[in-house]
Amino acid sequence: MKMKNLHHVCIQTEVYKESLDFYTNILGFELVQETPNFHKRDYNTWLRLDSLMIELQTAKKGNKLRKWDSLSEGIVHMCFLVKDVQEAYQEIKKSGYTNFKTKHGEEIYKVENGYLFKIKAPEGTEIEIRDSEEL
Repeated sequence: MKMKNLHHVCIQTEVYKESLDFYTNILGFELVQETPNFHKRDYNTWLRLDSLMIELQTAKKGNKLRKWDSLSEGIVHMCFLVKDVQEAYQEIKKSGYTNFKTKHGEEIYKVENGYLFKIKAPEGTEIEIRDSEEL
């Protein structure tokens, strides 16, 4: 089997409105489709940034989601490549969003051949923003 590309990532959230605001207004995703009351969920929503889609959904009614934990197996974070980390950082700060992770007391730090910072989405997803594709 040959895969063509990554179609979407599904993110579940207990704080739907905050997560929707974060992905659309902070990260710039476009709201493609919002479906209320979808298969026992309050919402199932599709967001797009270029060719990447996020399926943002609430838990099925009666279920309580567990909080994200960096020690869980599976996907630990999503990374977005930008031209200028400093510019992206300032743009997010200017929007009023402040949930940045720190490393050695710094929000922006050098890793390998570039710089990066990490922010936490309202539902707990860790988002890395970096300026170098080089490993």
